[in-house]
Amino acid sequence: MKKFLFIFLAGFLLASVSQAQKIGYIDSDFILSKMPAYNKVQQEMDKYAGAWQREIEQLQQQSDQLKQDYKAEEVLLTDKMKQKRQAEIAKKENELRDYQRKVFGYEGMMFKRRQELMRPIQDEVFTAVEKVAKSRSVQIMFDKSGDLVMIYTNPVHDYTEYVLEELGLASDRKNTPGAQPADAIQDAPEDLPEVGAEEQEPQQEQPARKSTKKKSNN
Repeated sequence: MKKFLFIFLAGFLLASVSQAQKIGYIDSDFILSKMPAYNKVQQEMDKYAGAWQREIEQLQQQSDQLKQDYKAEEVLLTDKMKQKRQAEIAKKENELRDYQRKVFGYEGMMFKRRQELMRPIQDEVFTAVEKVAKSRSVQIMFDKSGDLVMIYTNPVHDYTEYVLEELGLASDRKNTPGAQPADAIQDAPEDLPEVGAEEQEPQQEQPARKSTKKKSNN
């Protein structure tokens, strides 16, 4: 119920704002996919993730080996030796979990490294969006790829192509449905013939037929 109310209020707000202010939206995911720097970051992050994953696998192997050795020698160990070996296993398991959280956890090494590499790219996109918004007199710009749920978007308000143009990037969706620039429709001629309407040629008047009746001599 709360979600429905939020969507209703958001729609009402947008409808009210659109009457007084020009709004638009972009698709940041699509823009980033066209940026070579972003693709380079993705490749670099894959390398980091692979290296960290291999270290985690090594710790996992060490933990598994300690467990196997303990299980094989358990019958030969005294209670004091068992406690010592169990403590070593617990220590290695804790070390593994701590390193996993340190690398892949919330605000871990993976998150911070990605944020560090992405910051210059995000700043570049933001600057381009700001320039497009100012040049096109857009007061509010939404991100279609963001957390805001956009149930319906009219392509007339899509400024993604303008941002790509500002970044000096080419798009492969200019000829696809719904990718028409926002001002293209506004610049179209107003008086256009209806689709399928055919011009009718004026009908030529047919010459009057001569009477074939003979005049009476009376």
